[in-house]
Amino acid sequence: MESLSGRLRIVLLGAAQAQSQRLSSLLDFPHEFIGASPHRQTVDAVIALRFGRAEADQYLTRILHLPGAGADALDFAALAPDCAVCNVFEHEVPIAEFVFAAILDHALGYGKLTHSFSSRRWSETYSARQPHEEILGKTLGLVGFGHIGKAIAPRARAFGMQVHAVSRSGHAPEADWAGKVPQLKQMLRVADFVVIACPLTAETRGLIGVNELAAMKSSAVLINISRAQIIEEEPLYRALAGGRLAGATLDVWYDYPAAGDLDARPSRFAFDQLPTVHCTPHSSAWTEGLFRRRYALIADNLKRLHDGLPLLNVIHGPTIAARPACG
Repeated sequence: MESLSGRLRIVLLGAAQAQSQRLSSLLDFPHEFIGASPHRQTVDAVIALRFGRAEADQYLTRILHLPGAGADALDFAALAPDCAVCNVFEHEVPIAEFVFAAILDHALGYGKLTHSFSSRRWSETYSARQPHEEILGKTLGLVGFGHIGKAIAPRARAFGMQVHAVSRSGHAPEADWAGKVPQLKQMLRVADFVVIACPLTAETRGLIGVNELAAMKSSAVLINISRAQIIEEEPLYRALAGGRLAGATLDVWYDYPAAGDLDARPSRFAFDQLPTVHCTPHSSAWTEGLFRRRYALIADNLKRLHDGLPLLNVIHGPTIAARPACG
């Protein structure tokens, strides 16, 4: 494959723009970051989590590199036929750690214990102690068994939990029990904690609805660190508000703010007002280590593009574009 002899022309969009200095420090070949223009520009790479018709009208690119794993915010039909799309993972470890922080907080009530402690009312605080739960022997249900599920499973086993997993393939050798999607309700009936860890696709959108929520134990806790739309919004709120479920940790949302939108809301429903629901701002994987690892891999792929080598983590299109955009 032909390598590039000129500067690699790179566009960073959305949250990726904040990583320009980090990325530049990792690239040991000529490159430049391209800004917006009133005219359509031909570039070598766009790094963006979201890409649709509006972006395609601005940039004709050889590769579109996601700074994450999910491709649900891409309009593949808007891409040029020879545009390769690559993704990157590296989020599974911080998400797995986040999941267990959530599980332990729901079981132990650690946050409530620390907030209720008062040295001025020490006698009252001490005498008011209540037993809390343990997670030893509990069943963790994983909806999806990809990078995230595989990182969660050994941590659950270390805590003495049983691991049940449902996935499209039904293959999860690290789990105590594994099934395919038609067996989802079977898993939901026995799980004490249910973690949504599958990608958002046409098949998984609305996967968890009224019937699935009704199948869960009333003592169960639901944790979503994948995509909000996998769970139907109103049925989830009704189940939590009505005490049908014991609680939830929600890190992903049904709507996200556009630039300058100060009145955006994460949902049509006030999940954050429910006492058993822990809400976080899509931050389960948001660590400095994540950025280091992801942008090192993105830089490696850009180097491969520059040198005419096959790209890694291609999820759509050719492994590498045949002709350079600059020369």
